[in-house]
Formats: sequence, C-alpha cells, structure tokens
Amino acid sequence: MTLDRAVLVFAGTMTLASLALAHFVSPWWLLLTAFVGVNLIQAGFTGFCPAALAFKRLGVKPGCAFR
Repeated sequence: MTLDRAVLVFAGTMTLASLALAHFVSPWWLLLTAFVGVNLIQAGFTGFCPAALAFKRLGVKPGCAFR
C-alpha cells in the first residue's frame, strides 16, 4: 500500500466512523467529518497532510501525491 492510498483509506475510515458516532452517540461527531473534509481540501491545495507525515514515519512507501 502506498502513502496516497493509506491517507485515502484513513480519511474514509474517519468519515464513516464519525458518521456512525453521530448517528448512535451525538451529532457533535459530525465536526470530525467536517475536519476531515477541510483537511482533504487543504492537502489538495498545499500538498501538506499531517496523516501522510504520520504514515511516512510508520514506514509506508511514498506514492505520487505525498512524498
């Protein structure tokens, strides 16, 4: 798995988890969904992604988008 795919899988997992938590626990969990979306937009414009840095430190091989 490349860094790009790991970031996308992580973002999707966080989005689905926050939607489930918003449905079953509290609607305030939708703020996590908003945070993930804003972070994806900012990463698209700047190329900087904190999750990519974390995965890189864990040894995930780089992909095309995040190096």
